[in-house]
Amino acid sequence: MKNKSTVILLSLFGFCFVSLLIVMLYNLVWPDVSFGRKVALIELDGEIFDSRDIVRQFKKFRDDASVEAIVFRIESPGGGITPSQEIYDIIKKIRAGGKPVIASMGSVAASGGYYVACAADTIVANPGTITGSIGVIIQYPNVDKLLEKVGVKFTTIKSGQFKDALSPYRDMTKNEADYMQNFVMNAYEQFVQMVVLERQLDTAYVRQYADGRVFTGQQAKDLQLVDVLGTYDDAILIAAQRAGIEGEPQVVREKKHKPSLFEMFFDEDAGAKIGSFLPEFKSYPVISYKYGF
Repeated sequence: MKNKSTVILLSLFGFCFVSLLIVMLYNLVWPDVSFGRKVALIELDGEIFDSRDIVRQFKKFRDDASVEAIVFRIESPGGGITPSQEIYDIIKKIRAGGKPVIASMGSVAASGGYYVACAADTIVANPGTITGSIGVIIQYPNVDKLLEKVGVKFTTIKSGQFKDALSPYRDMTKNEADYMQNFVMNAYEQFVQMVVLERQLDTAYVRQYADGRVFTGQQAKDLQLVDVLGTYDDAILIAAQRAGIEGEPQVVREKKHKPSLFEMFFDEDAGAKIGSFLPEFKSYPVISYKYGF
């Protein structure tokens, strides 16, 4: 009797162990598998410093034949121009391939956040969403007065008059200010022309509102800057309808991996991860599509 009980216990233990192993392997090999017709969710949360992870997700779901549409949830005040343009570009390519992309604006989708939304087939905003802020900003510190007080002086040897135009160690000259203003206006014009193209609006009309001001979602809808007033759930339903999915679709997303303290400091991307927490301490000025400071 004792031997029989032992065999039963060992059998139960073995069954549990094998079941656990199967589940672990299943999640490892097919982490995003679900059944039914699918809508993928990609989330942009926070400032746009780097496009690579968002672009990778878009490519992944573009190439997944079981995903029939993508909802891009945006909670962002914007950020760097180049990463914003790279995200915009991949969405445009996916649209051209025939897979619908629906932008869903959260609390804030402004400046670069609005820029990337414009690439989508449809922009859905809540009535109270903060959006717009069509414009460009570049900021840099000026510490020459502080250095003068502590007796520190920087000497610069340069190859041309504009090589250190944004030096924090001295005031900017008039020629440098004019040069930087032209630089900023070129990036601004790229933003304006993108809005003109994607929203099918007149250039003069867009310029009236492209002065950095923000709008509520309701105001943006009235100005034709967004398409639909609605929630995240509405965006999912719109995506399903665009894909011809009847009923409630399966929503799939990537599982978020939270890096450990060890990974933060010792993997090959440690510098980038640490820097993302301290963006204000970048050692160079960044020209941005960004709302706020």
